[in-house]
Amino acid sequence: MTDFDPRDQAAYAAIQSKLIPLWKSIERLSNDEQTIVVVPSVDIDVEMTASEMQAYEERYLFLLLLLRQPRARMVYVTGQAINPDIVDYYLDLMPGVLTSHARSRLFLLSPIEATWRPLTNKILERPKLIDRISSLITDKDRAHLVPFMTTWADRELAMRLGIPMYGADPADAHFGTKTEGRQIFAEVGIPHPAGREGLSSKEDVAVAIASLRAANRDIAAVVIKHDEGVPGFGNATVRLSSLPEQGDASEHDEIMAELDALKIAVPGESTAEYFEVLEQEGGIVEELTEADDLRSPSVQLRITPLGDVELLSTHDQILGGESGQLFIGSRFPADPAYATLISTHASAVGARLAERGVIGRFAIDFVVFRNGNSPWEAQAIELNLRKGGTTHPFLTLQFLTDGNYDAGTATFQAPSGLQKFYVASDHVAIDGLRTLTPRDVLDIALIHGLHFDQARQVGSVFHMLSILPEHGQLGLTSVGDSPAEAQQRYEEVVAVLTSEVSATTK
Repeated sequence: MTDFDPRDQAAYAAIQSKLIPLWKSIERLSNDEQTIVVVPSVDIDVEMTASEMQAYEERYLFLLLLLRQPRARMVYVTGQAINPDIVDYYLDLMPGVLTSHARSRLFLLSPIEATWRPLTNKILERPKLIDRISSLITDKDRAHLVPFMTTWADRELAMRLGIPMYGADPADAHFGTKTEGRQIFAEVGIPHPAGREGLSSKEDVAVAIASLRAANRDIAAVVIKHDEGVPGFGNATVRLSSLPEQGDASEHDEIMAELDALKIAVPGESTAEYFEVLEQEGGIVEELTEADDLRSPSVQLRITPLGDVELLSTHDQILGGESGQLFIGSRFPADPAYATLISTHASAVGARLAERGVIGRFAIDFVVFRNGNSPWEAQAIELNLRKGGTTHPFLTLQFLTDGNYDAGTATFQAPSGLQKFYVASDHVAIDGLRTLTPRDVLDIALIHGLHFDQARQVGSVFHMLSILPEHGQLGLTSVGDSPAEAQQRYEEVVAVLTSEVSATTK
């Protein structure tokens, strides 16, 4: 491979300029020739098993639905080979396309490395694999790379392949940290919790908590967040009710004692390890919003290579875990009672990012709350400059139905005129589920009529099936013509799988 500097901004900008004439082919289904190179590499602080990493890489197999475009080719790379049953399943989901024709334009590659290291790093260490990917790109001016998190490694891969990357430049990644997210919220004047940012030690956190207590004696709890923590990993809640009066001589020592006893969201991580990460990447402390009615919606947007800001969707997030702050799943769309409010706030952030030259998909997380019958209020809490857990279910629905989200009415409408709703999760865990193979699950769904029905455009779509044997869980998106139907279809899948597992393990 030719040596070059992946941080050479001029060279990268020259390659990225190819996105502009290519954009019309990317943004909508077309008959244009193009090659889509998918490298869904995951690079986060939390260590995962090889099977978990593989499952997250396969989470974006919904992109195979882009092969509905008759002249599109796709190169999809994963750390390990994908189970053929899973590939067949996604290809069979496509309406109006010969499976054999789509398969002839799909190229599945892998470094065959069963470790939790980021996929892009594995590829960069294998020049012949890069050569193989390059050889499958018929026209470098009609191709682009689809990453997941757009790290410097992804940028290097794009430059080595000579094709643009559709995603935020890693040079802009700092905008997506918790610290700079809060700063942007302040710049554009949208509500966000009281807090302190730019923290780099446990001592900083203690001082910040004391400062927040001095400003608001009624503050009951705060959340500490790592600057780069996802999705809820890196968050820790501190209750303040047991602390002495603000300004008491013992206040600092008592706060430090509370920090030593933190409950960490990451299983097996110690308090010392938690603060080591904070020292490495920085963090924030902000007031934990509490109310009679509290929800956690998000808004998804994108900035095109042309600089246009587009609002894509809204979701109500389903949170869980011991901390209650881990992303478990989502309901689409967000409640229309506040969807327009959060969309307006999010659009202001999008405009600011566009001014700074950012492109790609991103999301803004909010808390919305009310007491009694008071109006909903919203606070922005995180800016995630990447794809996330709401990207794959939404695009799956969009690709399957050809429908669109209307930000004005906070509804998604299919060409049939019917509104569509879904419930989605990456964490459907059932005791004994690890006894089933992906084919078993797909067969069970077929027998019980659970699969997505293209005629009615309702039903369930499975993902992350490769995680079944080791972890006994899978991903699921259940679509209905109403929120109640989507929930009912989701619960039906869980009930059927629970019953089937129970019957086979007695």
